[in-house]
Amino acid sequence: MFRLFGQNRKIPKVLVLGLDCASPDLVFDTFKDDLPNLRQLMDGGTWGTLKSSIPCITIPAWSSMMSSRDPGTLGVYGFRNRKDYSYDGLFVADNQAVHEPRVWDILSANDKQSIILNVPQTYPVKPLNGHLVAGFLANDTRTQFAYPAIFKQEVLKHFPDYAFDIKDFRNVERDVLLQQLIEIVEVQYDLLAYALTHKSWDFAMHVNIGVDRIHHTFWRYHDPEHRLYEADNPYKDVIRDYYKLVDAKIGQLLSKLDDNVAVMVVSDHGVKRMDGAVAINEWLWREGWLQLKEEPTSLKRITHNDIDWSKTRAWSTGGYYGRIFMNVEGREPQGIIPQQEYEVVRDELAKAIKAIPDDKGNILNNRIIKPEKVYQQVNNIAPDLMVYFGDLHWRTVGTIGYGQHFTLQNDTGPDDANHAEEGMFILHHPRKSGAGKIADRQLMDIAPTILDWMGVTIPDAMQGSVIE
Repeated sequence: MFRLFGQNRKIPKVLVLGLDCASPDLVFDTFKDDLPNLRQLMDGGTWGTLKSSIPCITIPAWSSMMSSRDPGTLGVYGFRNRKDYSYDGLFVADNQAVHEPRVWDILSANDKQSIILNVPQTYPVKPLNGHLVAGFLANDTRTQFAYPAIFKQEVLKHFPDYAFDIKDFRNVERDVLLQQLIEIVEVQYDLLAYALTHKSWDFAMHVNIGVDRIHHTFWRYHDPEHRLYEADNPYKDVIRDYYKLVDAKIGQLLSKLDDNVAVMVVSDHGVKRMDGAVAINEWLWREGWLQLKEEPTSLKRITHNDIDWSKTRAWSTGGYYGRIFMNVEGREPQGIIPQQEYEVVRDELAKAIKAIPDDKGNILNNRIIKPEKVYQQVNNIAPDLMVYFGDLHWRTVGTIGYGQHFTLQNDTGPDDANHAEEGMFILHHPRKSGAGKIADRQLMDIAPTILDWMGVTIPDAMQGSVIE
């Protein structure tokens, strides 16, 4: 199984194969018999579910995994974050937002070389001891997406049609989208094989974003419990076939590894069907927490200029989880909640949100999270409340004008799935017998495990622990 990449050495090389959004239920159960290469890694290794970060979304989950620091410590709470306490100050959490060292930074300081390909939050690129191609934030090949800079030309010479992601993937016609997803699998794993063959390395990592994209766009065709599922639909096997394709590409890589390479397969979170979306700003408006200057007459994405801040106590932004912000006196420019009443008002709001019903009037299983209760630190500007609606079977939308507090459609394009809190991991060490299935671990355990396998001192600041 392990043959070509790597040389004899006391400490094995480590290859991490990331599958964004890969489901433990699919890998370990439903599709297991169709995934011979992942199954072989499981049979000789240690595997189980991997508790995701809070929030369980791509950004910040991968950076939390590779730094072993929670999102509060990283100060990153999603793709877009508040940069200050103004009402419209937002920034995209790209590579510049990550200030904690990730595995490849620590390895660079220990004179070890890394190959990092398509890992989220690696654009704009930063120097490392090795080679890097940025994740999906690079967007297209006109950017400086590689390090060192000359590596960009090498990539485009061998892979002129290289793609990082699919733009506006939710709104691409499904047959076209499926072909693009297949092409991305082919080109990205081919680049990984090329880099492993032609570059010196001690650590290598690639993240397949396509698994996430295919879940969001084809889950209704796969899951009989999805409200839009139709039996015998033409796409019912698309997700299974995609997993089979990924497994085959992984098998091609594994067939060329020697027995000095340890392999990890990990996902940042899992997947759940999406039942609907809470129009959270509409609910806040209808319940008197948010005041609009004018009543909406059609669907509208509200801006800070649409809100009467002198009468608003809370507002939100849409996303796979709810981010609730409070308008606090002395903190926000026109804050009206007295600071001494902050906790009382926050608890009142949390209680009200917890009771939000679904489209049939049934109480949703809403989980309310206070950032300071779940993070070691709370850096930058966290939401005042974080909400997992309907046990993550519901997401939020920020638009208003629905005439009710919910919608069965996503406001940025058709979306069939939300994220689940449980991702997956498979660890296969060439010199240590695996333990088989073990109890749940947390994704912050991956970074210290990598360093332990490579004989590198684990920083005291890391929050995870080694998976034995």
